Amino acid sequence: MSGFVFPAAAAALAPPEPGRISALIHAHGSMQLRWYAPRGTDAQVPHAQDELYIVVTGHGHFRRGEERLPFGPGDAIFVPAQMPHRFEDFSEDLGVWVVFYGPKGGEAP
Repeated sequence: MSGFVFPAAAAALAPPEPGRISALIHAHGSMQLRWYAPRGTDAQVPHAQDELYIVVTGHGHFRRGEERLPFGPGDAIFVPAQMPHRFEDFSEDLGVWVVFYGPKGGEAP
C-alpha cells in the first residue's frame, strides 16, 4: 500500500463536489476524507454515517445535539450518524478535515 499525504493548504483550494458543501479529497471503502470551510453560516443537515471533524484553522462554537462546545485549531469533534450538528459563531478562516466512515446509521457504541 502506498502512502497518502494531502496538505490542508491544497485541500482548501479543492472545489466542493456538485451537490455537496465539502470537497472530496480521498475515499477508501466506507471512509471519505473531505475538506469543509463554511463561510457565513453552516447549513449542514444530519449525515447517514458517523463523522469526525479535525479543526485546522479557525475557532468558534460547535452545536452537537443539545451541546454547544467551543473549538479551535487542533481540536477533534465526533458526531454520531443522524445527530443534528453545525458550526456556530465561527471565524472566517474556519477550515476542517471531515472523515465520514462506517455503515449508514452509524456504528454500534
